[in-house]
Amino acid sequence: MDDKTLTIEFVRVTEHAAIAAARHIGRGDEKAADKAAVDSMRNSLDWIDIDATIVIGEGERDEAPMLYIGEKVGSGKGQKVDIAVDPLEGTTICAQGGPNSISVIAIADNNNFLHAPDTYMDKIAVGPKAKGVVDLNMSATENLHRIAEVLNRYVEDLTVVILNRDRHKNLIQEIRSAGARIKLIQDGDISGAIATTKENSGVDVLMGVGGAPEGVIAAVALRCVGGDMQGRLAFRNDKEKERAKKMGINDLNKIYSINELAAGDVIFAATGVTSGEYLPGVVFVPGGAKTMSVVMRSKTRTVRYIEAIHYFDYKAVV
Repeated sequence: MDDKTLTIEFVRVTEHAAIAAARHIGRGDEKAADKAAVDSMRNSLDWIDIDATIVIGEGERDEAPMLYIGEKVGSGKGQKVDIAVDPLEGTTICAQGGPNSISVIAIADNNNFLHAPDTYMDKIAVGPKAKGVVDLNMSATENLHRIAEVLNRYVEDLTVVILNRDRHKNLIQEIRSAGARIKLIQDGDISGAIATTKENSGVDVLMGVGGAPEGVIAAVALRCVGGDMQGRLAFRNDKEKERAKKMGINDLNKIYSINELAAGDVIFAATGVTSGEYLPGVVFVPGGAKTMSVVMRSKTRTVRYIEAIHYFDYKAVV
């Protein structure tokens, strides 16, 4: 990707999607919030001069009518790129008015994203200071001791972020037995993974099983700041395994490194919908809205935080 102006264009995409979703905060309608974000993101993408394909999206075409895997977006006139999107990570969070809901997009040159099916993924993610020490072949306890050693801290001083799901009962028990602290989140493990990279976030490592598409997007953000991540697909049924094989995945038990999840020059952009540890949410002001976004690029390791005020009389945000 050669055009630096594309990074700002992609921020506009997440800004608009975040504002659209924010109009539904706390209203209890997950589908309406998600649809607003998806429609806005598609509309914004189609104004950008790119020839883009959604490779991580709302699901396969037969299951998701909007921003599905394989969908073409952009004007079709510019660079050929692959796009991973989560127009509204944390639909339930947004609908309930909870924290850490964001709008996210990630971009790479052709064929540089793992074409992950819409299934689950076992993940472990850390910030730059723990790069190279985590391994999904090891137990949670072993990983915690390795992280503590490289951070020059006690295991008891580490905090692990985990999705609050029944499937994590044994993992949670093991981490507690090891002595580490746990932060349970209801949704939004992209935000959880990114939090490991931010000083003073209070999060040292993300562990557990979450969405595979979110895993690829999180890998992009982590690569942009020098963090680390591994992922292994966790299939729920034979149908998902067959779908993965059709997408070119032959080794169903493979552990993917961060560079296998997202390779080459990648860009990550996100805008807060509801406020969280990483980004403040959308705030509506007279005549418009205020947003806070982050945009990162792996090639330059540049991280920009962009605060913007959008006045609706001068710029339509749909």
